[in-house]
Amino acid sequence: MAPARAEDRKVVLSQLFQSIQLLPVYVAIDGGFFRAQGLDVTKQTAGSANAALSALISKSADFSLHGPEWTAIAAEKGASVQVVASVVSRPSFWIAAAPDFKFQSVSDLKGETVVAGLMPTTSTSLFVKLLKQNGLEPKTDVKITQVQIGSELGPLLAGQARVAVLYQPGLDQAVAQGMKVVYGFSQLYDKYTVAAISTRKDVDPDTAQRFVTGLQNALVFMQDNPERTKDIARQEFPSLPPAVVDAAVTRMLNEHIYSASVAISQKAFEAAMQTQVDLGNLKAMPGYTDVVNDTYARKDTYARKGLSAN
Repeated sequence: MAPARAEDRKVVLSQLFQSIQLLPVYVAIDGGFFRAQGLDVTKQTAGSANAALSALISKSADFSLHGPEWTAIAAEKGASVQVVASVVSRPSFWIAAAPDFKFQSVSDLKGETVVAGLMPTTSTSLFVKLLKQNGLEPKTDVKITQVQIGSELGPLLAGQARVAVLYQPGLDQAVAQGMKVVYGFSQLYDKYTVAAISTRKDVDPDTAQRFVTGLQNALVFMQDNPERTKDIARQEFPSLPPAVVDAAVTRMLNEHIYSASVAISQKAFEAAMQTQVDLGNLKAMPGYTDVVNDTYARKDTYARKGLSAN
């Protein structure tokens, strides 16, 4: 990565956690795509989506990275925030289980303790929805142990539960430890905004455009350069075995989890919001243009193609 230049505009991004799921932003930083737009982006890890969004609202960060549901819920309560770019546009989590766990259908989870992230994170929200769709009552038929997002693997490996809903790299860490993948949520939706970039509505438009364009160029790069993408991922996760990182990135790319474009289609947005409405986290379906500002995506050629294709 090239050193910062004096003329680069300093920007702070607050992310909920460090995850291979959020790799497009790391590629934009480490691959020099933000730098090419004249931005010097510093990534800070808040520890939770709520904390990342709070950093944005308090102006200690210029952008935040988490599920769009957090932004929509905050907007419903009056916060002046908006979503401007997609990072993950298909469900990016899986159900992993102990090797001796017999799984033929979702109904086999009845009576089990399942570790999942704190609500209303998308993984747990869709897991609850999945249980209901299969005739299970989340509060009585399954014990859901909610933990900080990104720490779901620990209780599974410690034997405190036989099942967990995992993001990457937790999933392939689990597989490397002998756990098995029994269900992938990407089969539920072809378009579903899982992770996105949020800003305040008073964001400097030029800075926002530069950020969105840099991210878009990184997304295109990832599709065309999987090996270089893995190199960057290994740099971002030096404590993990390279084979685990490579497997996680390969799985994400092969299942088309990463967004092909920063553009957020109305279909993808409403799929994500409907889950929150169904679970009672949102009072009503928010208007697409009330939460999503697609101005910056529409000014980018690749992003426009993505928007019109959806």
